[in-house]
Amino acid sequence: MKKIILTVVALSAIGFANAQNKKESNLGFAKGDVFVSGALLFGSDSKISYYKEDRFVFAPSVGYFVSDNIALGVNLNIGSGSVQATSASGKSKTSTFAAGLAGRYYFNPASQFSLFGELGAAFGTDKSTPVIGNVTKVNSFAVALAPGLNYFVSKNFSLETKIAVLSYASQKGDQPGDENASSIRLGGDWSAVSFGVNYKF
Repeated sequence: MKKIILTVVALSAIGFANAQNKKESNLGFAKGDVFVSGALLFGSDSKISYYKEDRFVFAPSVGYFVSDNIALGVNLNIGSGSVQATSASGKSKTSTFAAGLAGRYYFNPASQFSLFGELGAAFGTDKSTPVIGNVTKVNSFAVALAPGLNYFVSKNFSLETKIAVLSYASQKGDQPGDENASSIRLGGDWSAVSFGVNYKF
């Protein structure tokens, strides 16, 4: 009987200590948490004597846990760039704007390491302004289902990766005669994998 009591006391003490450590470390997500992520990119490529391409991308995203397991988020993608083919051609300008919504279900959000599934949709417009000629636009719509992993490296920062295993995308230009182009993808490769860093408030 004494052994049983001592065992129960020991297990209770271990459980209490783990709970305290978890509470103090505060690793993981919970209802009411807000996290932000995003990307900032600037690039410049030169391929031949005069060819030059510059691009800038700003892509922030915000998520909010409406329950312990479910997070809803919004994201933007704002980009601009220019292309110069020859010394006399001048620079053609490009711009991108996209906005999307996403929902995530976390299977074990309160843990340092957690799994999630994400369903997201986005609308976007790509605009091209040549030096000579008409401005053209391409409107797009995309939906993707992606499983992912999240790992907290500290109380506020986590690393995540996800892969789009099922996706649908369509796009159409605004010029007369432009046809709608669509694609469906099942399965993933390295081009469908993304990595990110989250900051939790």
